Order: sequence, then C-alpha cells, then structure tokens
Amino acid sequence: MTKDYFSTEHLEANLKSRSIRSGIVTTSAQAAKFVLNLGSNIILARLLAPADFGLLAMVSTVTGFLYMFQDLGLSTATIQKDKITHAQVSTLFWINVAVSCGIMALTAGLAPAIALFYKEPRLTLIAIILASGFILSGLSVQHQALLKRQMRFTALATIEILSLFVSLATGIIFALYGAGYWALVLMQLTPGITTLIGVWLICGWRPGLPVRNCGVKSMLAYGGNLTGFNIFNYFSRTLDNILIGWYWGSQQLGFYAKAYQLLLLPIQQINGPVGSVALPTLCRLQADPQRYRNYYKMGIRLTASFGMPLVALLFVVADKVILLILGEQWRDAIAIFQLLAPAAFIGTINGATGWVYSSLGRTDRMLRWTLFATPLTILSFILGLKWGATGVATCYSICCLLLFIPGILYAYQGSMLRLKDLLDTIARPAIAAISAAAILFLIEPFLPNIQLAIDLLLNCLLYGLFYFALWFCPPNGKKAVLEMLRVPQAIRQK
Repeated sequence: MTKDYFSTEHLEANLKSRSIRSGIVTTSAQAAKFVLNLGSNIILARLLAPADFGLLAMVSTVTGFLYMFQDLGLSTATIQKDKITHAQVSTLFWINVAVSCGIMALTAGLAPAIALFYKEPRLTLIAIILASGFILSGLSVQHQALLKRQMRFTALATIEILSLFVSLATGIIFALYGAGYWALVLMQLTPGITTLIGVWLICGWRPGLPVRNCGVKSMLAYGGNLTGFNIFNYFSRTLDNILIGWYWGSQQLGFYAKAYQLLLLPIQQINGPVGSVALPTLCRLQADPQRYRNYYKMGIRLTASFGMPLVALLFVVADKVILLILGEQWRDAIAIFQLLAPAAFIGTINGATGWVYSSLGRTDRMLRWTLFATPLTILSFILGLKWGATGVATCYSICCLLLFIPGILYAYQGSMLRLKDLLDTIARPAIAAISAAAILFLIEPFLPNIQLAIDLLLNCLLYGLFYFALWFCPPNGKKAVLEMLRVPQAIRQK
C-alpha cells in the first residue's frame, strides 16, 4: 500500500483526463474558498479596525519569511522527481520536522526584536503564539506532497476547504466577542491543526526512520535552489510591508496590506488550482517536448483568460469594491488598490516562469534570476516610500512591468518554449481584458446610480458582456472561443 504513493506510471495512461478533472476539482474548491474569504473579509473589516490588520501584517512579514525555510523546497522535490522511495521521503519528512522545530524556537526568540523594531510591545506575544504554527506545518509537508504527486486533488481540496472554514469561523466568533487582533492571530493557527489531522487521516503513508545515503542529495540541491528563490522573492515582495509599517505605522500598513490582499484574492483562486495541477502534469511530461508545450500553453491560457479580466475589472470598479466589501473607513485603500493593479495583471501569469523552472528541475536558474531581480524590486520600494503606501504601490507596479519580458526570456532559455509561444497564448485575453475595461471606464459615468451593490453588479455584467464579445473579434475569434470550450467537452467525454 505504501509504495503506491511513490509510483506514477499508472497516471500516464490517462494523464489528460486526470489533469482536466483535477483542474475542475481544484477550481471548484478555489471558488468555494473565494466565497468564504470574501464573506469573512466583509465581516471582519467591520468588526476590526485597520490597525488590527496592520499589527498582524507586521508579524506576518517575519513569520511568512521563516515559513519558507521549514519546507526547504522538499515538497516540490518529492513531486518533481521521476522515481522516489519510501526511505527518501521518510528522510525528507524528518528534515522538515527538525527544521520546523528550529524555526519555531528562532521565531519565539526574535519576538522581542520584532516588537522593538516596530516600536509596538504587543507584537512580542503575537509572534510567540504564531511560532507554534511552524511545527504543525512541518508534520504535514510530505503527506501533502505525496497526495499531489498522486494527483489526489479531491482529497486535498476537501481538507483545504474544511481548514479555511474552521479558520474563518474561529476568527469571526472571537471578533464578535471583542478579541480584536487576537481573532486574526487565532485565524492563522487553526488551518495548520485542521490540515495536519486531515492529511494524516487521508494519506496512508507513514514515515519510517531517516536513512543515510538514500539518494536525497540531488533532491536537497533542487530544494535548496528553490528555497533560495523563495527567500529572495518573498523578501522582495514583503519588504514593502516592512518599510511602510516602520516608516508610516500600522494605519498606513493596514490600508496597503488589505488592498494588496483583496486584489490578489480572486487571482489566487485561479493561479492556485491551475498551478497545483499543472506542475505535477508538466513534471510527468519532461521527456515529451510537444505534449509539454501544449499542456503549458493550455495552463497559461486558462490563468490569463480568467485572471486578466478580473484584475482589469477590479481596476475600474475599485471604489465600489472597497466600499462595499470593507466599508467607508477603508476609503484610503482605493488608490492603493488601483495602483497595484498593473503588478497584479502581470501576476496572473506568474506560472509562465515558475512552472518551467520547477518542472524541468532548473531551480538553479530560478535562484540566479531572483538574485538579479530582487535588488531592483527593493529599490522600487525605497524610491516610493517617501510618498507613502501609494508611492510604494506605484513604483512596484512599474518595476514588475519592466522585469516581465526579461524574466520570460531568461526562463525559456535552453527549454522547448519560446517567447512567441507565451505572447500568442496571452494576446487575446490581455487585449480583450484591457479593451473591455477601457469601454466600461468610458461609459461608467453615464450609467444610473441606484445602490452600491446594484451598481457594482451592473458594472460586472457589462464588463463580462464586453469581454466575451471581444473574444469573438478577428483574427480567428471563433476558433479561439471553440478552443476554450474544448475543456468542458473533454470532461463530458471522459
């Protein structure tokens, strides 16, 4: 029974149908998670103050950074490796656990320093309590990796939804009883507990003792490069929070962090499920360049076709979204929300580089690229800091746009992919998304103002109409639409 979690030959016979079914399952799960997250944001934004979210963001920049060390990229190494053994996974499991314990102790030790840096004494206890989450995650990393390797996404989706529901319910209940920022702290801890219990119940594999010389050296090298990339990438993506919190305080950081989170929320519901299915699939197709290219382009087309129009729409209706979901006290987040939109628009196809590096085992190149890009991103934060959160958001978006094409060219170098493959794949959804947003922006002043929720719904309906109509435009508009419709057709056939 245990060896079944390591072999993947049985997946290749019907890889296409498995990928499609897995994509539908994870997408459906993400839709459910999106609804839960959106509902909780609406409730918590009214029960808690912006400063409460700012306090958690201050600690999260540190704990989120340290979380990357406990995995060491070994979960992805388990998924990516063609052949793997029980001894290897057991050894990786105990490495993850040992590192998690070390990071838990380190976080608790750093708690006073975090509080001193931000000049906020309350952060000490918050950081100590959040530190306990590391060990929970370390105990479940390899179990989740094995389930992904076997493409058991239905089980994973069930665990994720249950964990999120328990987390959000905990936060809302404690917020209702006046717990303040402690409601957000408890929300951070509960998913780890639920996930740990879930994966150990569903995954039948149990770790043995670690084994020396069992062949994990190449996996450690792969994971080390991936961890190096994640560290620098995370640092470049969160230094904005650190600088804003240090220079401007929790109020400004609360506006910035919530705008960033709300803008990325719908994108994550698309990139997450597509990426979780695409990576194991592409790993199985390393030796088949044509099939690899076809699956890659299909995955990118899916993320672009749904993610790009969402971001473009949110840019136009930012004021309605912020006021409806978060309330009047969050009005200052509207401008930040819009200024971050260009970076989010490019972020909808982050998988364009990440999937290539990880699936082809080229994490060394991934690390080299982030060593080049990180200083430029940090410089953009520093340049914008003088003008507050809006300045940081503006400079960050400009930096993302400038680095996009060079990043693609470097990732594709030496692979079976070309820049033209990507541009041809994203051209139609990108043009349709931007054009539909421009049309809505021009006609929006002439639309009737009835009630905020109704106005937003009308804007969304009109945007959807414009976007889908533009898909049919020449050249080959009808063919492009038919290609997108083949996915549900293939599901019905299977």
